[in-house]
Parts: sequence; structure tokens; C-alpha cells
Amino acid sequence: MSQKNCITDLLGLQNILVSDFQIDENSIYIYLYSDAKSTPCPHCGCFTSLIHDYRTQIIKDVPYNNKPIYLHLKKRRYHCPHCNKHFYERYNFISKNYRVTSKVYISIINSCKSKQSFKDIAKYHNISVNTVVRAFEFVNHNNKPPLPEVLGIDEFKGNTGYEKFQLILTDIENKKVSNILPTRKKTDIITYFKQYSTPEREKVKFFVMDMWNDYKDISWLFPNAKVVVDKYHYVRQVYWALDKVRKKIQQRFPKDKRLHFKHCKKMLWKEYSKLKDENQITVRLMLDQHEDLYKAWMLKELFISYRESKTRAQAEKEMLEWLLTAEDINLPEFKDCTRAFHNWSEYINNSIEFNYTNGFTEGTNNMIKVIKRIAFGYRNFKHFRNRILLNCA
Repeated sequence: MSQKNCITDLLGLQNILVSDFQIDENSIYIYLYSDAKSTPCPHCGCFTSLIHDYRTQIIKDVPYNNKPIYLHLKKRRYHCPHCNKHFYERYNFISKNYRVTSKVYISIINSCKSKQSFKDIAKYHNISVNTVVRAFEFVNHNNKPPLPEVLGIDEFKGNTGYEKFQLILTDIENKKVSNILPTRKKTDIITYFKQYSTPEREKVKFFVMDMWNDYKDISWLFPNAKVVVDKYHYVRQVYWALDKVRKKIQQRFPKDKRLHFKHCKKMLWKEYSKLKDENQITVRLMLDQHEDLYKAWMLKELFISYRESKTRAQAEKEMLEWLLTAEDINLPEFKDCTRAFHNWSEYINNSIEFNYTNGFTEGTNNMIKVIKRIAFGYRNFKHFRNRILLNCA
């Protein structure tokens, strides 16, 4: 096989011949042509082999070894004797009026799956940012994907499309992003889910969310679904309350002792039975400093016992005992926590029974932050949504 034939094979060009090629320090130039053949007229459909003239078109291809490739294609313009029209021959590797090959568009879309900005993608392909954006316009995702059996919902700060927060819907069981909505407003969420028929919404078996009332208010849309509160959002309430007590108490101490308390706070958070012996001694010394700290720590330990419940009945019993103990101790720092547990106890107990979390959803939110930061933000919600779905597919 000749060297020129190898070039067309590497470029993936069919029925194209190479007349010459040049390589310098910065670029690769390849000169192409094709054999003359009878071609149908796009105007009347009759075949013709009459050539009117030639024109050389310069086309950009996907770079090789970080060097841009310029294809110098010698194109024929045919004359149709039947309708007296002129037309250029067509090629399967480039669309009409385009100056880049189809492979460049495919490469752009694949590059958009990685953590790169449109500007970086344009620089690599030796094209303008507008060309990258036009290529990205070909990316379209279903605006109404099927609802998953385990539906996760959460908001993230996107600042796109005149809205501060956008909404993410995930298929938690299969770890897929289901959809991105432009707003988290309750009326807009209800309007979106109303697109689905009642039988479609009845297929949702679990609805996993954080402790935001608007999400609870729309749970009626899924009549067969068990509402599950993500464990992170209620577990942290207990640890926040414990830490408030620690901060209040350590303010009374001299600087060295205050810093010691601060540096040892994670020992207070950890389950006592899992601490090393020397750390258990440190915790006991800390608890001896104030009765309120001991009470707050004890509530944390009781809560860990609740989290280890094996059955729904045991979880309900442990939750009731924890609430009664917390109300009897009556620490101000735990009031918000106990109030939240009273309001959300059914859904919190569901998380013990079914063990679904929004961990995948929260992880995807971190990926979205990276996508947003690399691009220095998005103004166009469609581009933002498609970029998220493309990266998180």
C-alpha cells in the first residue's frame, strides 16, 4: 500500500485520492482530489458528467500530534445540460457550506465530555469558539425521560437562565442523572411532573430528598412512593448541636485549653466504643469540664444507637426514646434538631428501613460545580443542561 493511500485510510476518507502532502513545524497540509464520475443533479435529478470548472476548498480536520491538519480539496463544479444548472460534487466527510470535516464535530462532542472549557476545545481543534458552540448545539437530551423507581431530587446553585438555583433529578438505583430543571420553584416542579401520566408517576417506589418542605409538599405526585430523607441532612443536625455546645463551653477557657478542645472535637463526634483507649481518656476528661457537654455527647451516643436499628419497629422506638430524652434534658442547642425530628420522623425512619441516600446526587452536584467553574459560569441554560447530562451520562 502506498504512503498516500495510508493517509486516506488514516483520515477515514473513502473514494478520495492524495496528490501531495506537506509537513512543517506547525501544520500538516494534504492535497486531495477524486475521480470524475457521473453525478445526479440536485435540481432535476438527471445524471451528468460535464465539468464546468474546478475550485480548491481548504478544510480543517482533527489535529494530529497537536498539529492542525488542512485538507486542500480540489472540487468539481458540474454542468447539467437538462436544467442548465451548476452544482458542486458532494462528499460524505463534509457537509455543504462547512469548513471542517464531520470528524471535527464528533471530536468536539467527545471533548465536551471531559473537563474542558469551550475555549480550550476550540484552541485544540484550531477553530473558533462559535464553531464549538454550533457543534454543541447538535447535542440534545430528552426533555421528558422515563421516571426511575428510586427518584432523587436536590437543588444546586447554577445562576443560569435568570434563576439562582437549578434542580437535579437522579436515578439513584442505576446512578444516572435523569434530568436538570431550570428552577426549583414548587409550581414549576409540579408542572414538570404533571407532564407524566398517573401510571407513570405510580412507578416511582422511593422519593429521596433533603429536609426542605417544598419537596415534601410535592410528594403526593408519587402515590406509591416511600419518601426517604437523606441521612446526611438529619445526622448533621445532631452533630451541629453537639458542636454548638462545645463552642459555647470552650469560650470560657484560656487559649491553650480552648485550642485543645477545638483540636479534639472529632473525638467527641466519633462513637465512644470505637475510640482507642488513650482517646477515650481524653473524651472523659473533656466531658468532665461541663455537665451540658456531657449531656450533648450522651444524646449523640444515643442517636448513634438509633442509627444502628435493624427494623422499622426498633427505629421508631429508639427515635421516640431519643426525642423524650432530648426534651427532658432541654438543651437550647438541640431545640431545632428535636423540632426537625418531630416533623420528619416518618421519613427519617424510612431511611433506616430502606437505606437509600442522595449520595450519588450530592456527588453529581460536585461535578456540576467543576463544570461551572471551568467555564466561568453559563448564561444559556440549554448549554448548561446538555453539558451536565453529557458529562454525567
